[in-house]
Amino acid sequence: MLTKTLLPQSVAREIQTMIQTGVLKPGEKIPSQRAFSQKFRVSRASLREALLTLETLGLIKTEPGRGTFVTGAGAGAGGAMAPWRYADSYSVFDVFQTRLMLEGQIAALAAGRVAQTQLEQMEEATRQMEDCWARQDLLANVEADLAFHGIIVSACSNTMLRALYQNVRQQITETQRQPIPITDPERMRESIAEHRRIIAALRAGDATAARREMETHIRNTARCAGLEP
Repeated sequence: MLTKTLLPQSVAREIQTMIQTGVLKPGEKIPSQRAFSQKFRVSRASLREALLTLETLGLIKTEPGRGTFVTGAGAGAGGAMAPWRYADSYSVFDVFQTRLMLEGQIAALAAGRVAQTQLEQMEEATRQMEDCWARQDLLANVEADLAFHGIIVSACSNTMLRALYQNVRQQITETQRQPIPITDPERMRESIAEHRRIIAALRAGDATAARREMETHIRNTARCAGLEP
């Protein structure tokens, strides 16, 4: 049993490991929220957040009236996307459309301002994405993706745009997780190549190319989710 309170992401990682190592097997019903919250010594709210993250990644699925089960389907294995959890506030289309405008402009304003250390961090995050995908560590794959985008935001010259990004980061994060269950290896290779083209544009200080490459990347991610923003 864990001896300290863990953040939802850490709990999600523990459960992902249980699935990957066969402690929790495909088709198996996971323990009750009460049992799991006691095991990990976290609140039920933190546990629910961890389970929602894993469901978005396609590792578990909740069936009303029956419980939550391990899917047994890794990324690109014919799974289905989880329901959009922010539907009461914004559609997933709205969020992708906002990402196009917001992150495209952020990338343009970051061009010429990204430090060499930040470029290296972005390259490392992209390598981690590639490595974690190969190992089907889906949580770490998305974490590396979020780090990549976050570095660009930190280099943007406009403080209000940086604040706007933070205000909608939860919804943006969900659009980066949600397509994972239906992302095949070829699409992930393309996504990683898109990251490297964004890095090249930022390194060159080319604002027009940085905007174009970022918008292309977001549009392609949206298409993977079945949308045309």
